[in-house]
Amino acid sequence: MPAPPSPPRLGGEKVSGESLNAPYLAPPPIGGGWGEAADIILPVPFRSFTYEVPPELRGQVRRGSRVEVAFGKSKVYAGIVERVHDQAPEGIALRPIRRLLDPEPLVTEAQLRFWEWVADYYMCPLGDVYKAAIPGSLKSPAPPRPPRLGGEKTPEAGELSTISPPQSGGLGGATLSPAQQTAYEAIIAAWQSGKDITLLHGVTASGKTEIYIRLIADAIARGEQVLYLLPEIALTTQMQERLRRVFGERLGVYHSKFTDRQREMVYRRQLSQQPFDVLLAVRSGIFLPFTRLGLIIVDEEHEPSYKQQEPAPRYHARNAALMLARMSGARVLLGTATPCIETYQRARNGSYGYVPLTTRFRSITLPHVEIVDIARQQFRKRMKGAFSPTLIEAMGETLERKEQIILFQNRRGFAPLLICEQCGWVPHCTRCDVSLTVHKKTRKLVCHYCGNTFPLPPTCPACAEAASLADAPATYRPPRLKAAGIGTERVEEQVAALFPQARTARLDLDTASTRTAFERIIHAFANRESDILIGTQMVAKGLDFSGVSLVGVLDADTLLHVADFRAQERTFHLLAQVAGRAGRAGTPGRVIVQTRTPNSPLIAQMAQDDYLSMFNHQLAERQLFNYPPYARLIFVYLRHRDYDVVEHAATQMATLLKAPFAEQVYGPEPPVIGYIKGMHARKLMVKVPLNASLNAVRQALHQAEQAIRQLPYATNINIFFDVDPM
Repeated sequence: MPAPPSPPRLGGEKVSGESLNAPYLAPPPIGGGWGEAADIILPVPFRSFTYEVPPELRGQVRRGSRVEVAFGKSKVYAGIVERVHDQAPEGIALRPIRRLLDPEPLVTEAQLRFWEWVADYYMCPLGDVYKAAIPGSLKSPAPPRPPRLGGEKTPEAGELSTISPPQSGGLGGATLSPAQQTAYEAIIAAWQSGKDITLLHGVTASGKTEIYIRLIADAIARGEQVLYLLPEIALTTQMQERLRRVFGERLGVYHSKFTDRQREMVYRRQLSQQPFDVLLAVRSGIFLPFTRLGLIIVDEEHEPSYKQQEPAPRYHARNAALMLARMSGARVLLGTATPCIETYQRARNGSYGYVPLTTRFRSITLPHVEIVDIARQQFRKRMKGAFSPTLIEAMGETLERKEQIILFQNRRGFAPLLICEQCGWVPHCTRCDVSLTVHKKTRKLVCHYCGNTFPLPPTCPACAEAASLADAPATYRPPRLKAAGIGTERVEEQVAALFPQARTARLDLDTASTRTAFERIIHAFANRESDILIGTQMVAKGLDFSGVSLVGVLDADTLLHVADFRAQERTFHLLAQVAGRAGRAGTPGRVIVQTRTPNSPLIAQMAQDDYLSMFNHQLAERQLFNYPPYARLIFVYLRHRDYDVVEHAATQMATLLKAPFAEQVYGPEPPVIGYIKGMHARKLMVKVPLNASLNAVRQALHQAEQAIRQLPYATNINIFFDVDPM
């Protein structure tokens, strides 16, 4: 039976799941002679379930213990004990806990309190937090695999899986330049003045990593642990190598590209007497156990990759890290060349400390940015595929000098869509409301939302059907299908035609779907084994290549016209970051930005590296329309296989929400993709005033949710919340 709700924690109320259940009422307490029960968190979308603690396990089962329990007719899970108590439902025989899986609790008290905050704030069940927080192998009651002969290679050290003491001796570290030393001292001063959260705003290639290393060494010297967060798995390869040279076996690495067994080994070491002093991790690292956490570094804090989109919990790792630091008494350093507008606003109004770093390391100049109007070039028929004459000439000169090039195109595949030149037919996914992307190499049409694939058709099926119906003559020839638009695969093909002697590599989700594949591409480019690197956003995020002197942005408008209030900010971030890959080792850098909107204020701001103008312009717009940082946003999503059901339910939910939120409820409307994975979707947006009680807001949303679930036609509807959406 589902467990009774615990007393409110951190201002939170009973959290219901993305399932169809109404809230459960606490059973009355039973006399002490009844025995013990335990509320168990399972990897299902509920808070917890109540089981009996058998006599032989009483006193051993504690909060945070991992236990084996039966669930449903045949499933067996490893669950985490939320609490032990003497309450039980009347007239219902509880299932007993089968066995205790670990002698000591697997989840610490601090972790459980953090889990509860995540569940409350992001409005999801504890079961969903558990699924995200624990390596997959620990959610199964199966016994661990015996180690292979000679030991299993671990991701954190590349050594045997035995736990060895940290390396002795000094940590060394980089010598800071005068500008870096000034920034380092300013960060210390900000922390000492009570600004436990500080923003390091340093231009690209200013040497922020060297400052991080010095601060990490300071923390270790104080006996503290450090969590170093990166937004993408892609960035861990280079950063791991740099940190390993300084911190050796004190450094652990944790992300989803490692096997469950490897992640379990890191997790268990954190619970041991000799945990890692430094953990380099992506967003899931915030759920690891720490006993003496003193510093959290959030590198590239502006990155939307810190936000978990699917599945729940839909948390933002940067924001959650701030709460983790508060709970742990730790300090936080947010580092970036292009701060998130909300972060910069808090730094500007004094809520956060602020430290600027305005010069590149060793006084290297920022790259020169040139804007090319490709609309005009296309009108004059001077474009060669995706390339303007300016970019082609610059690439030729760069290759002659034996220097490297990065080409940025934010679409993977060969072309975004296939279109019939005669009737305009475009193939769409059968499960999502999106056109299919052409992948020429595999001769497939691919949906990048659900992963559905289809063979590339030889002719237009719509025209063929029409011709059949019209009894076409024998001389009929079907029209040609044309690949429209440009993806990274097509760019690679065009580069090979323009520069056949150049060695090219492509970095996107198609070529770097595994950690090994990604590392191979990155190492080859870093070692000058390839001349031109073509990629999506993966090439724009913090990678450091000394040989790159030219960056080409093939289409700067890809993100600029997205219907999102963050579109211009994100475009600035992305273009500024990819431009920052050029000229990082003394070679003068050059950036060529191809765009159809050369007169756009944002393009000019990016070209001049004028973050402040972009910030002021965007802040004024957000204040006018009441967007963050002037309000909080919560999106409410409803999904169902039946279009009419989700349409009616969303309309009814909007009506219910307008009572507590008045005119701050917008929608319902289809999201960007209104039909995805066989489900119709509707979205409502709620703007929450900054001074509103978050407990009252969550209560109103949950009450509306439960009212919709009780409607006879909406029994199978899927409702969930996205708090602070990106």
